Amino acid sequence: MTTILDKILKEKETLINQMIHETIPVCKKRLKRPSLFDRLFQNNKLQVIAEIKRASPSKGLIQGIVDPAKQALVYQEAGAAAISVLTDSPFFQGSFKDLQAVAETVDLPILCKDFIIHKVQIDFAKSAGASVVLLIVAALSKEKIKELYTYAIAKGLEVLVEVHNIQELEVALQLDTKLIGVNNRDLRTFQVDLSHTGELASNFPFNEGRVLISESGICNNVDAIQVAKYGASAVLVGEALMRSDDPYKTLRTLQVEREVMVQ
Repeated sequence: MTTILDKILKEKETLINQMIHETIPVCKKRLKRPSLFDRLFQNNKLQVIAEIKRASPSKGLIQGIVDPAKQALVYQEAGAAAISVLTDSPFFQGSFKDLQAVAETVDLPILCKDFIIHKVQIDFAKSAGASVVLLIVAALSKEKIKELYTYAIAKGLEVLVEVHNIQELEVALQLDTKLIGVNNRDLRTFQVDLSHTGELASNFPFNEGRVLISESGICNNVDAIQVAKYGASAVLVGEALMRSDDPYKTLRTLQVEREVMVQ
């Protein structure tokens, strides 16, 4: 059975063949950015990685008319720890131009959120102004994720490794990454369940100087409190902020108190 992830990856392979021959976009204004890990580690409040997200395969159009730079400024003013920018075009209507616009506007850590399966995507992300890239265990072989992880680190980027289950967490822990995200959404079915963060938190080595980030399905203050209790240092939130009439206020309500999970 062909899953949504399969369809995305197949389309991504076609796009990569085009990207290899394209001119890489260059961020004209290079701002100094803090480390995402440093912003999250041992913080007493749940941090928010606020996302620029126009659409998704499961929800369709979320916010078609958006100025990425202005949205990022609102996020920054509300105290976001970082900005995530979706750069996938076919399924999420994002672009590297969105990433570049954000990178030239705010000095926060910037995550390139995409289905990265080739080094050229990392080159595009770095050139457009990203300081962090996402690698999804479900989308890559063990050999490939190690190769891309090593390449990104050599480029001076931080790497957020995304997992969905215990088996994928084990793969992530074999890398030296300090940033591990639990996607509460199954990328094969796009079903969401916040308990995935709790399940993986119970097997997470908080004493190793790593941080756990809960991704997807965080809609309100109640959800934020739930994942904070599990031990998450941050939440990655897109849809709730993009749909909100007051993203500043919505983001602030997610910055709940948390206990530092260090043994």
